[in-house]
Amino acid sequence: MGSGIATALVLSNYPVILKEVNNQFLQAGIGRVKANLQSRVKKGRMTQEKFEKTMSLLKGALDYESFKDVDLVIEAVIENVSLKQQIFSDLEKYCPPHCILASNTSTIDLNLIGKQTKSQDRIIGAHFFSPAHVMPLLEIVRTKQTSPQVIVDLLDVGKKIRKTPVVVGNCTGFAVNRMFFPYTQAALLLVEHGADPYQIDKVITKFGMPMGPFRLVDLVGFGVAIATGTQFVVNFPERTYKSMLIPLMQEDKRAGETTRKGFYLYDDRRKAKPDPELRKYIEKARNISGAAIDPRLAKLPEKDIVEMIFFPVVNEACRVFAEGIAVKAADLDISSLMGMGFPPYRGGIMFWADSLGSKYINSRLEEWSKTYGEFFKPCAFLAERAAKGAPLSSPVDQAKSRL
Repeated sequence: MGSGIATALVLSNYPVILKEVNNQFLQAGIGRVKANLQSRVKKGRMTQEKFEKTMSLLKGALDYESFKDVDLVIEAVIENVSLKQQIFSDLEKYCPPHCILASNTSTIDLNLIGKQTKSQDRIIGAHFFSPAHVMPLLEIVRTKQTSPQVIVDLLDVGKKIRKTPVVVGNCTGFAVNRMFFPYTQAALLLVEHGADPYQIDKVITKFGMPMGPFRLVDLVGFGVAIATGTQFVVNFPERTYKSMLIPLMQEDKRAGETTRKGFYLYDDRRKAKPDPELRKYIEKARNISGAAIDPRLAKLPEKDIVEMIFFPVVNEACRVFAEGIAVKAADLDISSLMGMGFPPYRGGIMFWADSLGSKYINSRLEEWSKTYGEFFKPCAFLAERAAKGAPLSSPVDQAKSRL
């Protein structure tokens, strides 16, 4: 992730210092930036001369000495609260007082990350999506203390590095990851109740997503999936489906694509094929959660699979909108298209939901919540709009832009 962000910045002529904890990691990070740029040369999108000039903008460092003149720092370490807090305390000591302190966290509340600093007004989220030099979205996360100038400056950087920036409020998961956390959870719930994981992936890909939820978890890696999942379980306990399927598989050294075994098996060329062994893990997880098999799920029509996976996402998007985390529904549409690969021809998550109608979505969720519990329960905002027959995307009164 750090190398991807560095690549995006040097490609737009920003000089970058890449800091790592030891020389081995640093050389690996620089190597990744080099490989990213070399692939452009190979494809004829960059000359050798331009490659050398771009690489010269990147410097490596093992301490904070060279940070005394920087204008912006983007922290991109693993999702570990105490590690991030330590880094932000150090940054405050070494960086100039005008320096913007940004975190690339995908789920952790920024107030928690900056808790031990006195620089609340210049702490901001700069959430890139993986791979950072390719994905077009930049989610800019403002806290209540972030100064408007810092937001404007980061918007400017976002545009210069050819990203589409969306400004959102601060909460666990922000807009994109919070909206999409039920995506994998709904899939896990269905599988534990008797649906076929490979059928789910097939249908969701057919719907237009780049990959289904299980293939996505394999790509992201089980470590990240568990770290982010834990954040949601802690912060939204009443509406998370607690499945042990991923932790059980991780215990057996299956951690996704990197270990060549996850929900799928992978060959040397990263080609995925179904694994018959998955059954035993599903049964183990089912025994722990006590999920009853619903025979209807084994023969679920494609339309129902799509709705049972995406209506919880719409439900969470409604909460994000109602809380003012996103100022307008279009921000959620853009975020779903550019951050999560929602099919562009469906117009974005809220646009698509409105094409089906709030009444229909609400009644389906109500129906499933009677069978499968709180996970599917429609939020107050969705129920209210359904009762009036109002579009989900019409403006919310309290959401005001601070810019």
